[in-house]
Amino acid sequence: MEFQAYDVALVPLIVSLVSVLRVAGLPARWLPLTAILLGLTAGFVYMAPDDPKQAVLAGVVMGTAAIGAYSGCKNTFRK
Repeated sequence: MEFQAYDVALVPLIVSLVSVLRVAGLPARWLPLTAILLGLTAGFVYMAPDDPKQAVLAGVVMGTAAIGAYSGCKNTFRK
């Protein structure tokens, strides 16, 4: 699997979608699972549609990176 520069842009996109879902009323306990599912979806649809193992790996990495980025931003800007 070959990562390209625009593949990394999927992580902030997942963070943004999770934030939108939080504002829309999704309970906080479901946000990490949602990020993982969005990452897996991106992995299967965009990153490696022909290789399930790579899709799962890329999806889990993107989802967990998005969870960390979301949590870090939330904790940094919390009042």
